[in-house]
Amino acid sequence: MNAQFLTAFSDVSKEEWSRLNQSSNPFLSHDFFTSLESSESAATSRGWQPHHLSLSDNDGVQAILPMYLKNHSWGEYVFDWDWAEAYRRNGFEYYPKLVSTIPFTPVTSDKLISPSVAHQNIMEPLIEYCQDQNIGSWHLLYCPETSELPHDVYERNTVQFHWFNKQYQSFDDYLSTFSSRKRKNTRKERESIAKHGITIRQISGGDITPEELNFFYLTYQLTYLKRQHTPHLTFEFFEQIFKRMPNNILLVIASHNGNDIACALFFYDEAHLYGRYWGCSESFHNLHFELCYYQGIDYCINQGLRSFNPGTQGEHKIQRGFEPVLTHSYHWVKQPEFKAAIKDFCQREQEHMRNYLIHCRESLPFKQGTL
Repeated sequence: MNAQFLTAFSDVSKEEWSRLNQSSNPFLSHDFFTSLESSESAATSRGWQPHHLSLSDNDGVQAILPMYLKNHSWGEYVFDWDWAEAYRRNGFEYYPKLVSTIPFTPVTSDKLISPSVAHQNIMEPLIEYCQDQNIGSWHLLYCPETSELPHDVYERNTVQFHWFNKQYQSFDDYLSTFSSRKRKNTRKERESIAKHGITIRQISGGDITPEELNFFYLTYQLTYLKRQHTPHLTFEFFEQIFKRMPNNILLVIASHNGNDIACALFFYDEAHLYGRYWGCSESFHNLHFELCYYQGIDYCINQGLRSFNPGTQGEHKIQRGFEPVLTHSYHWVKQPEFKAAIKDFCQREQEHMRNYLIHCRESLPFKQGTL
């Protein structure tokens, strides 16, 4: 197949993408990638230089791999800052690197958009390309697990916590699978929201008003500013996806004394819910748990969705019934001086993550025999 690298997602036709893309994942939609780039959220000016791989033969485009040339490691959620620092200390340049991911979206999916080409089939060509172009490394993030790897491609794992719908009929039906103490704690958390006089509304994407969008973005910014960080995504990005993807968006807003005080934004497809962004202008105990977790579980049960991915990290999710799930990413580095050290790091990290997953499963709140 012929390889071509595209410098903008607008060079990928929506028709070709739709023909190749067999997933209903909203983050793999043409509209999502288009909004990221056209809103300047994932753009060269922010260290995300589009470098999308298109593979074609005589019958047309057969595969597309979204990729970015990067000069930093923000927005990836598979952390390699220590690798970059080790390079710097030893007089080497770690960047630029070539990263295949959905920017700012740590959700497992087929990053190679193709009905016929597998991830492992493009690893050797990517190695050759990086060597030819003097690119120091490539990284394939949050993709399905594969065991067929070139000898110097290394796997990394992280643990996320996901909720799974066991055909629950109601939230109380779900809680009936908890041990008595855990069930009581969860009910107290939810009841505390009503005792504060807080009301909550769920709004589908097409019904979100400009005022609600403005309030959401205010709280989104506050979440970053509290950590002295700059928000990754621009207002224009959310403005665009609310228009382009209304059937994949759920906004949950909490109000107190007639004023909106907090938001949580979710995406969904035909089977899955994804919690993505949260923020508040006024803080109440347990409000984060209610908006980001319990409202999502309620929505999944009511809509018959199979699973709920609320985002990265957070051991506090375990006691609320979110089960540990292993994620997979693959990495190649060009610099021979670092190959052995990075391989050893990845192997030790893998062992730690798999042991951590077992430990987390032992801490789940379910009664024996219900998991």
